[in-house]
Amino acid sequence: MSVMPLTAENFDETVASGTTLVDFWAVWCGPCKMQGPVVEAFADKHPEVKVCKVDVDEQPVLASRFEIMSIPTLIAFKNGQAVHMTVGLSTLEEIEELCK
Repeated sequence: MSVMPLTAENFDETVASGTTLVDFWAVWCGPCKMQGPVVEAFADKHPEVKVCKVDVDEQPVLASRFEIMSIPTLIAFKNGQAVHMTVGLSTLEEIEELCK
């Protein structure tokens, strides 16, 4: 499954149902570049979870809404509600725990 970019316009509709993992990142962020392949591997392994990315530079409203202070930040949503969050690099296993 591919990782879908999110914007302020499609965010609420996308996370409204089921489980969604959102990766808040930026192009210039070294740790985000290392996190990217792990998030993609999670998406491939777990097609039942919607996996999305928010570029904090392009979507400052979303970054502000979720009080993103450091990146990468991963937030797991269940039926539109943020249920778990982690800041910094995460392993595949940690992401799987985040989305349980």
